[in-house]
Order: sequence, then structure tokens, then C-alpha cells
Amino acid sequence: MRPDIDTVAAFLESLHIDAAAAVASFGREHLATHPDPDTDDAARVRARELVRLMGSAGLYDPITRIDLRAISLIREGLAWHSPLADEVYALQALGSLPIRLSHNKAMKARWLPAIDRGEAMCGFAMTEPDAGSDVGAITTTAARHGDLWVLDGRKAWISNAGIADVYVVFAATNATQGAGGLSAFVVPADAPGLSFAGAQVLSAPHPLGELEFERCRIPLDHLLSEPGRGLGLGLATLDRLRATVGAAACGMAARALDEAVAHVKARKQFGRALSEFQLTQDRIAVMATELAAARLLVYRAVWAKDRGADRVTLESAMAKSFATEAAQRIVDGAVQLFGGRGVLASHPVDRLYRAVRSLRIYEGTTEIQRLIIAREVLGK
Repeated sequence: MRPDIDTVAAFLESLHIDAAAAVASFGREHLATHPDPDTDDAARVRARELVRLMGSAGLYDPITRIDLRAISLIREGLAWHSPLADEVYALQALGSLPIRLSHNKAMKARWLPAIDRGEAMCGFAMTEPDAGSDVGAITTTAARHGDLWVLDGRKAWISNAGIADVYVVFAATNATQGAGGLSAFVVPADAPGLSFAGAQVLSAPHPLGELEFERCRIPLDHLLSEPGRGLGLGLATLDRLRATVGAAACGMAARALDEAVAHVKARKQFGRALSEFQLTQDRIAVMATELAAARLLVYRAVWAKDRGADRVTLESAMAKSFATEAAQRIVDGAVQLFGGRGVLASHPVDRLYRAVRSLRIYEGTTEIQRLIIAREVLGK
């Protein structure tokens, strides 16, 4: 499926048409006949395969130039076919962007070429068992010992935990300053003292888990930010990529709508196609309208950032919160239209129902986004 470019054409340039075509081709060749795995173990194997395939197909090129509109189109197209493929792609962006935005030439040279070719898989380790939205509650520490940084602590809900080759890790270098004392580090998966503490299994297969840092030792040049400046680097990354979560939500919602439309045209009840009933038409109309509105908010946000806006905090919060909530409603509507078939575990809309739910939580919950929106609006 090629993402719908007509609805958002005003926000796109010619190179974005190429990105939409590239992800459509990749979807047909590598995703259409390969449904997402049913188990966590199988998803981990498939994720490693996907990271390589997407690198070979050149899908990471927009990440290298931080072209958020192209990234959004690719996330939409991937999510339409495979929420797992979208997750893999998203983490290549999320895990590499702090390195790209930093001034650390050594880490850029060491990791970015391999990441961009799909030869290295990324992780982004910020959240902890007791630190989600409240990053000031992070308890993982990093202390300098001679020519090394030594990290101690535990990270949770980390995508690609246990299968990534490298993680960007946020730890406190000054525990007395809360969020203002955080620093960002590049931690290779084979760093002494780093271990995979176990999988956290979701209802929709998605490689997730915990990381344990027990006197984990890394060289001094693995520090990405200046000490105590890690939060700024993390927020700069999330501010850029948050709206692309909305793009993934739009991809899942578009797939649900496509499935629903095909079903109501073919399915007959009481001697008529479901599509002929006004209640069906009303639901389809609401689903299609919400999807179009979500896409416009998403591409407005990434267009603004691509054109050089210093901050798109308001636009990204609106895009992420509205698109993910709308996608949940659209997918739920598709399940309802399918009836009993829609809750079969093997059915595409049931898979989407399980996959779309997490988008309302990660990279800032809907509730946090609404607080941000209110703060921005009231501040003006």
C-alpha cells in the first residue's frame, strides 16, 4: 500500500513521492506475504531480519537527513502492513537521532554507517520501572572512574531490548538535580556489565524488555551530551519524532478502514450488502473523516519542523494525541463492523486492535500531550 499522498500533498515535495513509492514497493515484496509473528521469540528473529532488509532497500535514507515527512510516509506504509516493521524502523530513527544531533564525532563515525545500512540495530533506553513520564525519577546512575564511565541501574519497557547492537542510555551523573542531572551515553550491547534482564511480552508481538546495568563500563568518549545535558538531547529527539508516531497510527487506521470497506461491500445481511445500511455508512464516514484529520495534523507538524521551525512542541503534541486516539477509534470501528470475525486472533483487524493500543502510551501518553497542548495554548 502506498500512503495516501493526495490528502497531504500541500505539505510534500517531489522527493516525498519517491519515499511513498519506495515503502509501497518494500511492502509488496517483503511484508504482504509475511504476517507479523504470533510469539515474542519469533518477533525478535523477524525484527533482526527486517532491520537488515530495510537497510538494503534504502529506507533509512530519510533518517540520515532527518527528513520527517519522508520518515512519516515510510512509517505509515510500514504500519499498514506490519506494526512490527514500523517498530523496527522507528527505533532505528529514535536510537540514532541522539547520535546525529550530538557533537560526538567518534560515536557518529563508529555507529551511524552501520545503522544506516541496517547492519546495526538501535535501542533507546530512557524509561525505568518507576520512571516513565517523570524522567526526573530516573535512578540509573553514571559515575566517572578514571578513563571509564560506570553505569548502575535498570531500564524497563525498552524496545529491542536483548536484540539491539547499541543503546542510547540516559543516566544521572548528578542525582541531586533530578531531570537536570541526566546525561546521554552510547552503550554497546556487549559492554561489560550490561545484561538483558528479560522480555516484557505484549499482546501484540513487539520486542520489549528490561536491561540491567551492574557496574557497566564504557569509555569516556561514549558520553553523547555534556554532563547534565542529556535531557535536552532526549527531548530534542522526541520533539522531532513524536509526530511520526501519529503517522504510524494513521497507517494502522488506514489498514483497518480498508479492511472494513472491503468487508461491508462484500458482506450481505438481510438480503443487502452491509454498505447499504445507513448505520454502516455513518460509521465509515466518521472513520474516514477522522483519518483525514489525523493525517493533516501529522503532516502539518513534520512539515513545520522540516522547514526549520525551532520547536514544534504544540504541533507534535496535537498530532500524536489526536492521531493515536483516532486510530484506536477507527480500528475499534472496524472490529465492530466485522462482528465475530473481527475478534478472531488471526484476523488483521484484531491484530491491529492489539497493536494500536500502545501508541497512545509510548513517547508521551495522550494525557501528557494534552497537558503540553494546554500549557502552550494558555501560555500564549
